[in-house]
Amino acid sequence: MPDCSVVVISYNDAARLPRAVRSVLRQTLRDLEVIISDDASTDGTPEVAARLMAEDPRVRYLRRESNSGGCGAPRNDGIDAARAPYAMFLDSDDELPRHACKSLLTEIERTGADFVSGQISRLFERDGRLRPYYPSLFARRRVVEGIRAEPELFLDSFSTNKLYNVAWLRDNVLRFPEDIHYEDHVFATELYAVARRFAIVPWVVYHWHRASSNESISLSIDEMDNVRQRVIAARLSDDILRGYGAEDLVPHRQYRFLRQDLRVYLNPLPARDLVWVKEFASVVRPYLEEIPGEVFDRIEPMDRVCCRLILDDRIDDLRVAAGSLTGPRAAPRAAVQVDGRTYWGTTAAPWLDITPLRLAELPYTDSRLRHEVTGLATNGERVRMIVRTYDPFGVLPPEWEAFLEAGGERVPIRPVPSGDGGYVSEVVFSPCGRSDPRIGFRRRSDGHVTTDRLIVDPNLEPIELPGCTVKAEGYAAYLCVRTHSRVRSALRRARRLLLKLNTPRAKLRAYKLLIKVVPRRDDLALFESDVGKGYNGSPRAIYEEVRRRGLPIEAVWSVAKGRKNFPADARLVRRGSWRYLWTMARAGIWVDSHGFPLDYPKPPGTRYLQTWHGQGIKSIGFDAPDLRGDFDRPREQWRAAVARWDALVSPSAEFSRVFLPSNGYDGKVYRCGTPRCDALVRAKATGDVRARLEIPPGRKVLLYAPTYRDRDKMSGRSVRADLDLMARELAGEWVVVLRTHPVEKYDPPERLRHFVRPAASYPEINDLMLASDALLTDYSSVMCDYAVTGRPMVFLIDDWDDYRLSERGVYHDLPAIAPGPCVTTTAELVDVLRNLPEVHAAFAAKYAAFRALWCADEHGDASARIVDDFFEGRRR
Repeated sequence: MPDCSVVVISYNDAARLPRAVRSVLRQTLRDLEVIISDDASTDGTPEVAARLMAEDPRVRYLRRESNSGGCGAPRNDGIDAARAPYAMFLDSDDELPRHACKSLLTEIERTGADFVSGQISRLFERDGRLRPYYPSLFARRRVVEGIRAEPELFLDSFSTNKLYNVAWLRDNVLRFPEDIHYEDHVFATELYAVARRFAIVPWVVYHWHRASSNESISLSIDEMDNVRQRVIAARLSDDILRGYGAEDLVPHRQYRFLRQDLRVYLNPLPARDLVWVKEFASVVRPYLEEIPGEVFDRIEPMDRVCCRLILDDRIDDLRVAAGSLTGPRAAPRAAVQVDGRTYWGTTAAPWLDITPLRLAELPYTDSRLRHEVTGLATNGERVRMIVRTYDPFGVLPPEWEAFLEAGGERVPIRPVPSGDGGYVSEVVFSPCGRSDPRIGFRRRSDGHVTTDRLIVDPNLEPIELPGCTVKAEGYAAYLCVRTHSRVRSALRRARRLLLKLNTPRAKLRAYKLLIKVVPRRDDLALFESDVGKGYNGSPRAIYEEVRRRGLPIEAVWSVAKGRKNFPADARLVRRGSWRYLWTMARAGIWVDSHGFPLDYPKPPGTRYLQTWHGQGIKSIGFDAPDLRGDFDRPREQWRAAVARWDALVSPSAEFSRVFLPSNGYDGKVYRCGTPRCDALVRAKATGDVRARLEIPPGRKVLLYAPTYRDRDKMSGRSVRADLDLMARELAGEWVVVLRTHPVEKYDPPERLRHFVRPAASYPEINDLMLASDALLTDYSSVMCDYAVTGRPMVFLIDDWDDYRLSERGVYHDLPAIAPGPCVTTTAELVDVLRNLPEVHAAFAAKYAAFRALWCADEHGDASARIVDDFFEGRRR
C-alpha cells in the first residue's frame, strides 16, 4: 500500500499531462501512486498515459467510457480507486512542488486532522512569476477546530491544495457533484461542514499554472453559462450548509461569493458590451437579492457600489464603477459629500458610501481626477485627442496650469470649462517610446502637481505609428504607448551586446590596470553616500564644509541610476559606469558612508575617509548575519574592504567599543561627533517638509522609521504598525511620515494617503527629523541621531525576541535602555501617542542616559574638525 495517492484528472490535455505526472513522480515522498483519471479524452491521452506507466510502475490509468462534462466525476473515480490512506488531487495543466506530498503527509499524521490545506500559488507561464492566493489565510501553521473557528477560510474553496484522509472521505460519503461546473466550491463547502478539525500550513503545496491560452473552466469567464454555473454552485453550497444545520455559516459563504466569485466577472466588465453586461446583471441579481445586507457591509466600498448598481439595473453606471476596481483604480465621474461622508455618483445613498477609500481627503499630489478620451485621431505621426476631465472631489484650485505628460515630455494644454464642473481639452502630441500618458494640473500657489492616466474605450483599435503603437491596456482601459516588437528586439540585442562588454569582471580587470598607469590627482575627491542613492548623510556635510571654505579640491559625486536631488552645480558620475571607474582610479580622496565596490583596491596614495551611516544596538560587521557564518569569501572580501580605510568617523565611545573589533579596524578614528548630526545640533533644516509633503496646519508629525529584516528585505514586512488602526484613531491629530529603509519596499495603500506620507525617497532624513514631533521606530540606528533633538521616541518591538535571538542579533537590551516606551501592539502605541507629553516626561532619566551613551560627542562641529585634519591638515 502506498502512503499517498495523487489523482491527476485530464481531458484532451495530452501535451501537458506528462508535466503534471512527472511533478508527482519527482516528489521527495517516493512511496506514492499516480492515478491518471481520464474523462474520455479524444486526443492522444491514452498513448501518453501508456508511456508514463511504462516509465514508472507507480502510474495507474483510469478511463471513463463517456465524457462527464466536468471535473467531479473523474475525481470521484480517483477517490474510489485510491489504495493509499491519504489522497491529493492534481489537474493535468498544473504541478506539485517537490515536497508537497511529504510535507502534507507529515502534517496530517502529526495533527490527526481530517485534511490539511496549504498555500496555492498562481504560476504565470509568461514570466515564471509566482503569486500566492490569499496569503493571509496561510500566514501561520495551525490546527483549526472546525470552520466556525475561522469562517474566512471559505475563501479557500480549492480541492487541489489539500491532502485528505481517504477513509474519512469514504465514511462521510464526501463526493464531488458531477453535473455542474465549480464542483470544488460545493465539495469544499461540505468538507468544511463535516470536518471537526483540519490543519493549515503556510508553505506552497500547489502550482496553479496560468497561461494566456488556458481554456480551463475557471478562465472561461466570457461565456454567460460560466456565470450561471458559478451562481448554481453558490446556491448549492448555501443549501448544503443549511442541510447540516449550519445556517449561521451561510452569510460567510455568501461573503466569499461577493469578495471572490463576483469580482472575477466585475474586473473585465468595462470591456464588455452593454448587452453582455445587462444579461450578466440579470443572472446574478436574483442571488444577490437573497444575501442579507450585513454581508454587503463587509465587502470593499466599490464592490458594494457595483452590487447596488446590479440590483438597481443601472448598467451604464455599472461599467463605469467596475473600472475603479483594478489597476490604477479610476476615480468616479461624480461624488457627493454630505456630513463628512463621501458617496459614489450623484446620490447620497448608504450603499454608495465610499468614505473608507478616503478619496476626498487625499493630499493634492495624490488627488483623483478622471480623464476620459472621447475622441482620438491621427495623421500618421501625431495624435489628436479630445479629453473630458471630471473633478469629482472638487480639488482643482482657482489657478492652475495643465499639461500632458508622455515619454518624459510635457505638452501644455488648455482645458476649458464644460459647464458641469468639468473640463474639455484638445490634446495633440507625438508619441515616442514607451509611456503611459497622463494629464497633470500644476497648482500655481505652491507648485504641487497632480497627474492621472487617460481612460479610453477598452475596444479601441490600436493605432500604428512610426516605432510605436497607441492602444488601450488593462481592464480599466488606460491609454498607453508601446514600442514596436522589432524596436524592442533591437534594443534587447543592443543591451545584450553592451552587457557582454560591461561585465563586472571586465570592469574590475580594467580598473586594476588603470590604478597602475593613471597618475593620481590629490585635488580630486570622489564622494558617495548610501552607494550613490542620495546627496545626504555625513559625506554631504563634509562636502558642504569643503565648499564653504573654498578649498582647491575638485569634488565629484557618485550617483546611482535614476537618483536626483543633487545640487545643480555638482559634478556627477554614474555609479558603476566606466567614467566612475576612471574617477575612482584618479581620485586622491575617497569619502563615503557605506562602502565603495568591495573588490576594488584603493589606488596607491589615495586616502579613504569612511564616515559610516549609523550607530545603535544592531549587530554589525562580522557579527551580522551575512558575515557571521564561516564562509571564507565574504569575510575575506569585507576584511580587504575595511583595510582600505585610512580614517573612520566614530560618533561615540560606545560606537568605537563595538564597531572597531566587529569590523577588524585598527586605523585612525575621528571622535568628534557625526558630521550629518551637525544640522540636528543646530536645528538647521534644508527644506520645508510640511509644505513638500502637504501636511495640514495644526497636525502633529510622527516620523515612522523602521529598519529592515534580514530575512525579508524588499517585502514591506518591516512596516509592522497597523496603519489602518492608527488612521482611525489619530488622523484628526497626527500625520505619519513613513521613512522605510533603503532595502525595503512598501507603498501605503491609497486609503491611507490622507494619513500616511511616504517619504522613503525624501532626500534628507535630517529634515524629516527636524519637522517631526516624535519618532516611532523599532531597532533602527535612527534612534541615536534622533536623540540629539531631545524629542519623544516610541519603540514598536512586537518581534523583539525573534529579532535579537534569530534574526539580526543585538548588542544591547533595548527595553532596558530605550529612551521611550517599548510597545508590542498598535493599540498600545495609540495610547502612548494620546498621552505623549506625560509619557515622555516619565522617561527623562533614561533619555538623558541614552544621550550620554550615544550623543556625548555631538557638538555641531564634527564636519569642521574633520575637514581641518583630513583635508586642510594634509595641505599644511
